[in-house]
Amino acid sequence: MRQKFGETRSSIRDRHALICPDSHERTILEHWPDSLLIFVITPQMGARFTQYFVEMNDGATGGAPLAGIERFLFVLKGQAVLSIEGHGHELDEEGFALVPADTAHTVTARQGTRLIIYERPYIPLDGQGLPGPVVGNVRDVPAAPMKGDEMLMLQKLIPAQAEFDCEFNIMDFSPGASLPYVETHYMEHGLLMLNGGGIYRLDNCWYPVEGGDVIWMGPYCGQWFCAVGRSNARYLIYKNWYRDPLTPGAGGHAQ
Repeated sequence: MRQKFGETRSSIRDRHALICPDSHERTILEHWPDSLLIFVITPQMGARFTQYFVEMNDGATGGAPLAGIERFLFVLKGQAVLSIEGHGHELDEEGFALVPADTAHTVTARQGTRLIIYERPYIPLDGQGLPGPVVGNVRDVPAAPMKGDEMLMLQKLIPAQAEFDCEFNIMDFSPGASLPYVETHYMEHGLLMLNGGGIYRLDNCWYPVEGGDVIWMGPYCGQWFCAVGRSNARYLIYKNWYRDPLTPGAGGHAQ
């Protein structure tokens, strides 16, 4: 829908950003032929990762990212086939995969497919081998109360093992549930609201959010969320993890 008065809910600040569907801009890249991309988080805003949507035509195929970059993908709509070094994996709605850096792979749309993708430079840990691929679906991942609160359920999509340098989680809030406190930490987040809505506090700004909204939270951005409405609010959230903050690339804004 055309905006008559230049309005948008999107807001870009020094340490956080809210990017809403009403301000999306589509682009193309060589390794995603027959697809449109919407970059919502990039190093140009201060992040150390990218987060983007991919809208794939039927049969479209995407290739691997740049050298040294690990990729997490999540199916929002449709179906896709992920081929990793010759092994095919069928992914339907809320299917996901973490593909390690420098791993040959392709993503092919079976039908009109929409993905959300995160990419970041992998940070190795001395004494640990490289991680293997992780492929699954949210429906098969057990949920547990966060800090004992059964109104706030957490699903961890990536194994809690030292070779992994990031986390991807699903947070599921019952109506009225909230984070237990305002978080401040050196990790950064990339968040996608999957469904429902609520209020997000980012530093001293308060934002109404709903399905389709994206949030970037930079290091030490104060953050808090409360679900508002009659249905659960769910989001997919990334953070860098399990690396000393003095490790190059482990914290802070992009250089």
